[in-house]
Amino acid sequence: MTIPRNQQVDLNVTPYYHCMARCVRRTYLCGVDALTGRDFSHRREWIVEQLKLLSSIFAIDICAYAVMSNHYHVVLHVDIERAKSFTGDEVIERWCHLYNGTPLVKKHRAGEMLCEAEQISLEGIIQKYRENLANMSWFMRCMNETISRMANKEDKCSGHFWEGRFKSQALLDEKALLTCMAYVDLNPIRAGVADSLEGSDFTSVQERLLALANTAQFADAEKESMQPASLASFSAVETDTHRSILPVSLHAYLELVDAAGRAICQDKPGYISENVAPILHQLGINSSSFVVVIKNYHRLFKFASGSITELQRYNQHFGKKWSKGLRGSRLLYAKLA
Repeated sequence: MTIPRNQQVDLNVTPYYHCMARCVRRTYLCGVDALTGRDFSHRREWIVEQLKLLSSIFAIDICAYAVMSNHYHVVLHVDIERAKSFTGDEVIERWCHLYNGTPLVKKHRAGEMLCEAEQISLEGIIQKYRENLANMSWFMRCMNETISRMANKEDKCSGHFWEGRFKSQALLDEKALLTCMAYVDLNPIRAGVADSLEGSDFTSVQERLLALANTAQFADAEKESMQPASLASFSAVETDTHRSILPVSLHAYLELVDAAGRAICQDKPGYISENVAPILHQLGINSSSFVVVIKNYHRLFKFASGSITELQRYNQHFGKKWSKGLRGSRLLYAKLA
């Protein structure tokens, strides 16, 4: 049975969420269709561009993404405090990048004088727009509706492009966040369509690596500050224009994902290297179980991911008696040796 989104998402519980949307009938509508031979790979670029556009409009950051042939994953951070900091006019301009706005909003944007009653009504509209700009469901709606219209126009057809509403999963602590990000970034390697992080097309980890490759002449400390502007930054970055919201350094994360990717690839040594083990220990993640969890992440967790304590709090908050994820949590958070 479908569970209402307000029984899965609460920003007071966590601002981090993993979302996934799949093409209708699980066909390769963003890749090469084996039945017709048509190549729709260019649509994957549409998805990446739309994600970045929406992130620049909404108060929502992209932590990780991966666009596959028939589905995509994205890890989002909803920044409600940033939405509160927008001025009224900024809220209107941001929202009107997506929609035309009400007649009253159009009147205000045209510079026409508003009476007192109209001004009060406008304030109410601005407040609603502000809430929408920090709303994950509105973000995903703008995302999926746009891609659906573009694809249907190209195919000269109508109807559903996506299998159904997007799936969301609450990431309840730092360990869950980083494990989920690694799972998302390693999707092409897990699916066997790439054998390296650099070759994992349409992923956030490839974008981060390309950005690093363009900073070879800079010192390591400077490289950390030159992360892609369209992606959430890691903890070494703290400037007026680029806030860090991810709990480890960029290099630590890349080492973590690279080690997990090598363990997943059949033709590479299946172990977590010694230099990565301290990172896992620092995060309280059991290194012997980490790769197992990454490989089976989508089977182990559903509506939420986190420690058993955090999962129990999540269930209690939403009045659930049980939710999938306890087995995965026991594996990932097993007592460290």
